[in-house]
Amino acid sequence: MMIKNAKDKRDQIQFVSASALVPEDHLLRDIERAIDFSFIYELVEDKYSKDQGRPSLDPVMLIKIPLIQYLYGISSMRQHIAGF
Repeated sequence: MMIKNAKDKRDQIQFVSASALVPEDHLLRDIERAIDFSFIYELVEDKYSKDQGRPSLDPVMLIKIPLIQYLYGISSMRQHIAGF
């Protein structure tokens, strides 16, 4: 009987939004509400080719990662990415 119950539980799928895991009063949510990072796209527009090479990483993400590293004392980008 236990085997049948275990098999039934494996067939379940649960979708979880990363946004749902972060509390509304979290520091990073406050920063996101206070700073409009969209100006970065304008600053780097001429640095990226739209039709050559591989797709680029999001330039806003490249600014946010060091900011998060600084705020949380993460010393390396590898350590930061491994946390996800």
